Amino acid sequence: MKSIQLLPKFFVTLLICTGITFSCDNDDNISNPQEQNQDPDPTAFAENYFGNSIFRNFLGKVVDTNDNPIENVLVKVGNLTAMTDSNGVFIIENAPVNEGFGYVTAEKAGFIHASRAVVPSEGTNKVRIMMLPETIAVTTTSGTQETISLPNGSKVALEGDYIKSDGSSYSGSVNVIMHHLDPADDNMQYQMPGMLYAANAQKEERMLQTFGMLAVELKGDSGENLNLAEGSTAEITMPLDASLIGIAPSTIPLWHFDEVNGYWIEDGQATFTGNTYVGTVSHFSFWVCGVPVNHSNLCINFSDEDGNAPSNLWVTLSSINYGTIGNYTNENGEICGKIPVNETLELNLYYCDINGTSPIGTQAIGPFSGDSNLNITIPNSTEFISETVTGDFKTCNGNFVSLGYVSLDYAYQNYIDLVSDGNFEITILRCATNDSFRIKGHDFNNLQSTDFLYYTFNTSTTYLGVLNSCNSINQFIQFTFDDSENFLILSDPDVFLNASSQSYDYQPTLTIGAGNSDGTTISLFGILNPEPYIDSYNYSSYYSVEPGFYTHSYINSQYYSNFENQYYHLNYTGEVGEYIDMSFGFDCTDNQGNPHNVKGTLHVLRDY
Repeated sequence: MKSIQLLPKFFVTLLICTGITFSCDNDDNISNPQEQNQDPDPTAFAENYFGNSIFRNFLGKVVDTNDNPIENVLVKVGNLTAMTDSNGVFIIENAPVNEGFGYVTAEKAGFIHASRAVVPSEGTNKVRIMMLPETIAVTTTSGTQETISLPNGSKVALEGDYIKSDGSSYSGSVNVIMHHLDPADDNMQYQMPGMLYAANAQKEERMLQTFGMLAVELKGDSGENLNLAEGSTAEITMPLDASLIGIAPSTIPLWHFDEVNGYWIEDGQATFTGNTYVGTVSHFSFWVCGVPVNHSNLCINFSDEDGNAPSNLWVTLSSINYGTIGNYTNENGEICGKIPVNETLELNLYYCDINGTSPIGTQAIGPFSGDSNLNITIPNSTEFISETVTGDFKTCNGNFVSLGYVSLDYAYQNYIDLVSDGNFEITILRCATNDSFRIKGHDFNNLQSTDFLYYTFNTSTTYLGVLNSCNSINQFIQFTFDDSENFLILSDPDVFLNASSQSYDYQPTLTIGAGNSDGTTISLFGILNPEPYIDSYNYSSYYSVEPGFYTHSYINSQYYSNFENQYYHLNYTGEVGEYIDMSFGFDCTDNQGNPHNVKGTLHVLRDY
């Protein structure tokens, strides 16, 4: 495999959660500034470019600038709303969007209004939003001219005339909130509003090659929103990263963000002066210095040699002229987005890490002059393994979770998948040398969750049985007998390790047993591997189970033996008082020779 030197991410920005966009070729049709400042009719613009109305599912996470989740954020898609949970996650199903455009907004006191625009895919659309704090840079006073500067050289020069949201004049203190977004910052793609999709002065759709953004908000004494008075203007200054100065045009269009409709609108221009762009604006929102560019739509569908579609596959596209950007495939193995026209792209696939050090392979694609679809097959390899984790997700009352999500952590990566019918299925590519993961289920409607459960993969499909989302349950044994009834044992199980057993060549044996108030009982007995392995996620030592784990078991006082088709995924630290997590299954016979099948999961503490 050849070594690849990836380009800096200076000229690109993420378009959609399930896709990729670049800042693209310069558009020679840069409009006359005198024709600008006339917002397009949003209805006509949508009819021309957004496509038909459709309904799509959205699953997303909202974080602050330190990447911490933000709870109780109001998220909207169309006329539907949701609040983020304690993990910053939101779910909105069957949201009304358009084939070519969907708009997600996020609001919470103490933060600047945030948003994300996407090209909706047929699968679950996953979005990530990083909200900027409503931090006051300077407090000024109406009637006073003042220039406010940030440490990086961003500036705004105010004339001192302000109005309230209802158009009435304002007099008093003015709190100025400012944020500069640098294209050289990887987080810009999550912090900026919408996507770099715009309407030019001729009311035509364009993508933007960004050279920087500036957000300015004005607040009055009582926290009311303010803006510049009619006839008043402000001068804004945006510094350029050193890597951009050599390609910066002498003049560049300015665009303001339409928070209602979710796209940028051409509105004036800025002049390159020294290492900054300087322009004049008549109102405040987000502003971007951007060159309009041409684009096409590209969808890539990935599958392995067995025809499986890998979700959560990290994909990057690199352009010689416009840099590199990447994202994960959706549950259909698909990634879609806007790309530069007539540009050859380098496609890279990654598995264990996303830092560019472990590519599965590299392939040149394009150039593309119009909308395109590609099907790419990932060849088998001894270095990585395709894994599918499945199971059922139930509430405290034993009903299937109707709206929730399952979070799987593996090798410093976190995968979140939607659960809408009580079943979950997560497919990832993992390193052949690392087979441990942890998982947690979240019941979004009832605000309940499982504990973190630790397992090992059972290549290539790992069935975890039933996960019960119930915060009040600290320990449980859940199993099915002959694929019929689910038995959830909530009473305190008896779990102990017999480290001195001489029946199995001095190998330690683990015994797990419990009984429920309805008379349901289960007892498992088996052998532990004496050599622990290391879980790379949290650097803990865990024991595994030897082949032939089930030497015998008791279920409802009935003895079972002759085990076949066994699977067991156990994580166990070996310490008294620590949790043992295991999913298990086997075929067996009772003492009359009748065949049976058992499947289950457990999350129990070792007693002694």
